[in-house]
Amino acid sequence: MTIDNYGTWLEIDLGVLTRNFQIISQTAGTSLMPVIKANAYGHGLEKVAKSLELAGAEWFGVARIEEALLLREIGIKANIIALGYTSPARVPHAIKERITLTVYDSMVAQAYARQAEKLSEVLNLHVKVDTGMGRLGILADDALGFIAEIASSPALNLEGVFTHFACADEPDQPVTRKQIARFISIIKEMESRGIRPPFVHAANTAGTLFFPDARFNLARVGIALYGLSPSRQVPIPAGIAPSLSWKTRLISIKILPPGHGISYGYKYFTKKEERIGVIAVGYGDGLRRQDGNQVLICGKKAKVIGSVCMDQCMVQLDDIPEAQIGDEVILIGQQGDQQISATDIAVKWGTINYEVICGLASRMPRYYRNNVTV
Repeated sequence: MTIDNYGTWLEIDLGVLTRNFQIISQTAGTSLMPVIKANAYGHGLEKVAKSLELAGAEWFGVARIEEALLLREIGIKANIIALGYTSPARVPHAIKERITLTVYDSMVAQAYARQAEKLSEVLNLHVKVDTGMGRLGILADDALGFIAEIASSPALNLEGVFTHFACADEPDQPVTRKQIARFISIIKEMESRGIRPPFVHAANTAGTLFFPDARFNLARVGIALYGLSPSRQVPIPAGIAPSLSWKTRLISIKILPPGHGISYGYKYFTKKEERIGVIAVGYGDGLRRQDGNQVLICGKKAKVIGSVCMDQCMVQLDDIPEAQIGDEVILIGQQGDQQISATDIAVKWGTINYEVICGLASRMPRYYRNNVTV
């Protein structure tokens, strides 16, 4: 298959992705755990994992065990951790497929141990400590006792301890420094008790880039891996670039008379005779039904008008007379000297670039360039 077969598709440059990984690795000076949950932030779990494993990634972070099991099915050999909740019923699968689980609750830990004991096996665990995020994690004041409990269980292997930052993408806030200090205090107390798990990690992308003392011996990198900044306050290193483009095609052009309603609900009426195009992308692909959407056609910005439909939307083409049916249309990416980024879209939608790319529908084909895995 080539892009000529597609009406709407994503293009992912695996060479760019690999270069991003290498640049961040050099910047961090420690081992990286690429975070490839949510279908590798919309980029495609399988191809991204294979490329990064070839590039030297020794760890992968996913949200759920189902993602981890899929990685094993396609032959990924690197360490994998499910960073969210995993039911104790899945312990046999985790042990069989060498998947590390996250634990932060004593009752769940005991259930894990019982499952592992039934198999006469040992389950690898990373304890998550809540140093201030207020999400998953054993509270910092209770962490030492809980960690000691895990370390003393013959059915459980304390492979790692970690935490997660709430405000690392706002480096000027004091929150992250407080979280780091709290976490370091726990690590020192653990070590004083003779508890030394092989892996200690805390830094997400922003933490990796802005807080060197939070890198420890493993850093979890997500959004910058895909070429996007965690926030305006956290610039990414030089050389890192977006690896994904979102493209569709112009599939219809009509001249409509003045006063003609456009799309569902007639939220747009032609003011004069207007040249209206239809492009083959809609909210079923991840394009939100919000005002202000723009695309690139023939290297020029075109406004999306009327309500976005599930599979199509309309564009105003009066200023692009050269546009023709079949032309390539850019939603994310570059055309000529014009560019639209996922961050640009996020600003218009009042959200973050993470949500834009994670919301790209699985029904769109992913077309991979510089695919070194084949």
